[in-house]
Amino acid sequence: MIMKEKNMSKGFSLNSVELQEYQQNRYPYLMIDYVDEVIPGISAKGFKNLTMNEWFFPSHFPGEPNMPGALMLESLAQMLTIAITTLPGLKGKTTRFLSANLKFKKQILPGDKMVIETEVISWKRGILKGKGVAITNGTIATEAEMIITVPDE
Repeated sequence: MIMKEKNMSKGFSLNSVELQEYQQNRYPYLMIDYVDEVIPGISAKGFKNLTMNEWFFPSHFPGEPNMPGALMLESLAQMLTIAITTLPGLKGKTTRFLSANLKFKKQILPGDKMVIETEVISWKRGILKGKGVAITNGTIATEAEMIITVPDE
């Protein structure tokens, strides 16, 4: 993907290959399948399709599989960082968690499509404050406020 072909003030989408240019995680820890719309510095929205073939379902928990809460948070954080790493000069930068405030509202199960919506609250001196929700079947499954750093490396 060539960035100068995109109008960065408008939203654009990223497929599973393109999003890896902006996100450091790889399978099995890449928790996003597709980015429907990213507006650099403002927001990112997309999804993860969950099947019984996910590496965590057989052991979390046998007979009652559901997505671990830490991975729900990870998916939100990954989508939020896409909103920042698509800004000029930040492509592919490493990001790190500083803090998160979470609310888990329902389980995410095999067969669910997890819609992930994130929004940047502030971006100053390498510190990203944002919020996000994960939605399945039209209902919020988890929501979080996060602080993430993008260190100068």
